[in-house]
Amino acid sequence: MTPDLEKNYCSLQEQIRLSAQKAGRNPDSVRLLAVSKKMDSEKLRVLWQLGQRLFGENRVQEARVKIPEMPAGGEWHFIGGLQTNKAKDAVEYFDVIESVDRIDLANELEKRAAAVGKKLKIMLEVNVGGEAAKHGCDPQKAGELLQAVLPLARLEVVGLMAIPPFREDPEMARPFFLKLREIRDRLQDSGGVVLPELSMGMSHDFPVAIAEGATLVRIGTALFGPRSA
Repeated sequence: MTPDLEKNYCSLQEQIRLSAQKAGRNPDSVRLLAVSKKMDSEKLRVLWQLGQRLFGENRVQEARVKIPEMPAGGEWHFIGGLQTNKAKDAVEYFDVIESVDRIDLANELEKRAAAVGKKLKIMLEVNVGGEAAKHGCDPQKAGELLQAVLPLARLEVVGLMAIPPFREDPEMARPFFLKLREIRDRLQDSGGVVLPELSMGMSHDFPVAIAEGATLVRIGTALFGPRSA
């Protein structure tokens, strides 16, 4: 497993670099977020030795076990749907919550962050495909959510995140990536805020996401291989 993991990691870093260059972007403006759900800390330490410091988890329970087993100094992003009753642990273990999609969750994160004296970075998740089964705020209400969150002193909004509808052809995802970027640009212009991060693109479509402005690409399968069910 280790040789394949190292090979996959190096290949992905090269693909990210080439995709950024093709789009006329600085390769350093795009970061790989290793989606490590169901992967044990032994595999993550292999990536750590290769220089990876950015990891994404979507289950608080799993992260509570895994994160303490890793060296200090990594950056941990929560990327799954988050229930308010898990906010306390999420604040304790994660550096960034990418999936804030409603004000009651933001208020709970604010309360929990204040209780431990922590400043927490968050992203607003937008349901760009309008899919009922997916988390994310309505694109038309993203500005309203942003304005509700901005006064919360313990939360720092650093960007937007989206999971577009899956399409076999990666090019079919391009309009959704473009939509998220346009929403971000509109929010920056109208709200007088800077939202540098666009977390979008996964294993099969990240080059298209990079072409449309992704700064974080969330990759699991292309890095670790298929997961068990």
